[in-house]
Amino acid sequence: MLRFQKADAEHLRKFSMDKSENNTLEIIPVDYIRPNPYQPRRVFSEESLDELAHSIKQYGLLQPITVRKLSRDYYEIIAGERRWRAVCKAGFTHIKAVIQPAIDEDSAVLALIENLEREDLHFFEEAEGYQSLMKEHGLTQEELARRLGKNQSTVANKMRILKLPSSVKELISTYKLSERHARALLRLHNEEAQLKLVKDIKQRNLSVKLTEDLVEKTLAKLYGEVPPESGGQHIVCIMRDYRIYLNTIKKALSRIKKSGVKVSYQACESKDRVSIIIELAK
Repeated sequence: MLRFQKADAEHLRKFSMDKSENNTLEIIPVDYIRPNPYQPRRVFSEESLDELAHSIKQYGLLQPITVRKLSRDYYEIIAGERRWRAVCKAGFTHIKAVIQPAIDEDSAVLALIENLEREDLHFFEEAEGYQSLMKEHGLTQEELARRLGKNQSTVANKMRILKLPSSVKELISTYKLSERHARALLRLHNEEAQLKLVKDIKQRNLSVKLTEDLVEKTLAKLYGEVPPESGGQHIVCIMRDYRIYLNTIKKALSRIKKSGVKVSYQACESKDRVSIIIELAK
């Protein structure tokens, strides 16, 4: 158990780092450690930290954190920031840590992967983590997907939700709506309409399917036929938004499905195009 005092520091500090690529397990002062700047998790529940701190006081730290050494008395967390925070909250001055050689990019990727394995990482935090890695290290979506062991389309779809306005993302997080709810709102390009829909979803406890239906109706109101202004001629508002065309394709495929034909649809969005794969059973 990590019940050390400042007086024990010199006795416990054995900074004889192995210069090879082998990891080493050491006990280091908590004050020598800093969080990872690429940590995707932005919110740490105080209640959860209190519970973990109480557990550590009773049973000790069961799993060491992982850090990389930046200088003689300077470490950066690769994995385990929540454990480090709980150890500090519990009043301990030292912590068990695995010292792992890692370059900046490796540290960032490892921090993201470690948090992706935890179910409580919010989907906005995950998407922001992807964006940060790509921006800071010049990675393409394909390169990032390969490092994370994911499909490129998965990374692309995750990052699409970052296109929502900040006010909409904040309200979605506050109301604890799902990622699929958020993705359904992407088809709207009207912040006011998006905010109204988010409130409707929460108040009416709408499912994803009902949300998609509500988006359809809102799109029809915003971008549908415009009443004739003069001469009895109907003026139609033509949208150049590609999502309208995607919706047309989806509706056509829906009618094909109802006819009994097995059909699958997959859309993958990149920076300047949308690739669509449609499979029909013979």
